[in-house]
Amino acid sequence: MKKVFILTAILFSSITALFAQSSDAVKGTWINDANDVKVEIYQHGNSYAGKITWLKNMYEADGKTLRKDINNNDASLKSRTILNLNILTGFSYHDGEWTGGSLYDPKSGKTYKSKMKLCNGNLEIRGYLGSPMFGKTTTWTKAS
Repeated sequence: MKKVFILTAILFSSITALFAQSSDAVKGTWINDANDVKVEIYQHGNSYAGKITWLKNMYEADGKTLRKDINNNDASLKSRTILNLNILTGFSYHDGEWTGGSLYDPKSGKTYKSKMKLCNGNLEIRGYLGSPMFGKTTTWTKAS
């Protein structure tokens, strides 16, 4: 009986450790499916967020001025730079998925509800309006 208890405790501890590690598996730098943006995902308090750390076309035509968030619907935000812009916010880890977050698309200026999950080492991000059933999934790869 004592052996069964010890084995059960070890198994439970191993499973708990596995899930605790997997919640941070999303952290790191990811490249979008178009290979033109890198996003660093990090823990922010009790949730996960992500900011743009690299853009293929980072500068305006002058080659010096960082691109701005010109497509944002909020006029007061149009002057902020896209580099270091938080585009993923508010994700919480539950049952193998990061949910409850939002994804901002600087190309369109729109914000979508979003959820993320890891699949075969890639990050699948689903952005949607209303229900996840009516959305689009993109697959990001881990940057090396």
